[in-house]
Amino acid sequence: MFSRRLLLSAAAGIALIASAGAQAQAPIEIQWWHALTGANNDVVVKLSNDFNASQSQYKVVPSYKGSYPDTMNAGIAAFRANNAPHILQVFEVGTATMMGARGAIKPVFDVMKESGEKFDPNAYLPAVAGYYSTSKGEMLSMPFNSSTAIMWYNKDAFKKANLDPNKPPKTWPEVFDYAKKLKAAGYATCGVSNAWGTWLLLEQFSAWHNLPIATKANGMDGFDTELRINSPTHVRLLTDLVALQKDKTYDYSGRTNNGEGRFTSGECPIFMTSSGFFGNVKANAKFDFGMSTLPYYPDVAGAPQNSIIGGASLWVMGGKKADEYKGVAKFFTFLSDTDRQAWLHKESGYLPITKAAYEKVKAEGFYQTNPGRDVPVIQMAGKPPTDNSRGLRLGSLVQIRDMWSEELEAAFAGTKSPKDALDAAVARGNAALRQFERTVTR
Repeated sequence: MFSRRLLLSAAAGIALIASAGAQAQAPIEIQWWHALTGANNDVVVKLSNDFNASQSQYKVVPSYKGSYPDTMNAGIAAFRANNAPHILQVFEVGTATMMGARGAIKPVFDVMKESGEKFDPNAYLPAVAGYYSTSKGEMLSMPFNSSTAIMWYNKDAFKKANLDPNKPPKTWPEVFDYAKKLKAAGYATCGVSNAWGTWLLLEQFSAWHNLPIATKANGMDGFDTELRINSPTHVRLLTDLVALQKDKTYDYSGRTNNGEGRFTSGECPIFMTSSGFFGNVKANAKFDFGMSTLPYYPDVAGAPQNSIIGGASLWVMGGKKADEYKGVAKFFTFLSDTDRQAWLHKESGYLPITKAAYEKVKAEGFYQTNPGRDVPVIQMAGKPPTDNSRGLRLGSLVQIRDMWSEELEAAFAGTKSPKDALDAAVARGNAALRQFERTVTR
């Protein structure tokens, strides 16, 4: 009896030890909240799965949390409730808000240094790294799906309208002329349109024409900025578009990217949106398509200049354990791998975030065999950026964009003149900037 009890006790002890060992070896979960859908969501899932398969100590768990604003707001709310993810994808216009969220974030340069991961900010494209770094070059968040705005066009529609499919319009007057001809050829509800109304028509338009969005280098050089999006050139664009809206030669497609399906469905043959739209175009468009640079007014001095960054970066949230931060750092090292970045660029249309990845893709002859895929890189890096075109860093920009959108929509609806709408956008935005400054400096 004694020996049997001893055996049972020993077996139970061995089972407990084995169970404890299994628990100790369970991977540490790294929660990653993001805002990508469709083909780009597939990329997120693949990157997470590939990292998880490459080692056994950590497990990245991606979770879609809605639109960019929804995801950022969810992350901040979760931090206040002590339930934040480890990694939060935040679109570029949320940068100043995240910087002002004291205690909510842990800077990437600290995460990488404390974890002992090799990290060189100079390895990243300057136009990308600079947007997410302090004036000292300290990187606050990890660039991920960096993009810029470009023009997409339907080559089959061009042929139908007797337009050369290999010669897309380069200027705004040419775009208007092409759109009228496309409308006459049967595209009755939309000759040209765009997603992300304020990003395309105010922010990118300003940088591409070397016009300030705001003073102090668009907020990159500090607070006390004043908006400048009501210049005569801004009013000119909105006036032209409002006139064309009346017969749908131009047709407004909303504040976000929900209208992008108007291009892939064939409804709008010219469409301006993110270069990161590539995966969805490739998967859903049933026509031959092209990619080209944004249009500009040829009589504006300095145009075209360079477009500015879009997309999002990955912010590390505060309040986590050291071993969890180590897992985040290893994942960021994994994401920055040259081959992986080259694959991500080719697959998604987002920019390669490292110099090595760009050089690799170029050396492979990818751009020769895939015409147009280098448009985003050339458009962003074709000229050294100016104070008007190196980016923008304005507090409460998510809320300010909504104000700008309301004013643009008032102009398109005919309830305000283009000048009155942009004047109101400036006044309302300036008031929001002053409120943000009071919040972060008190």
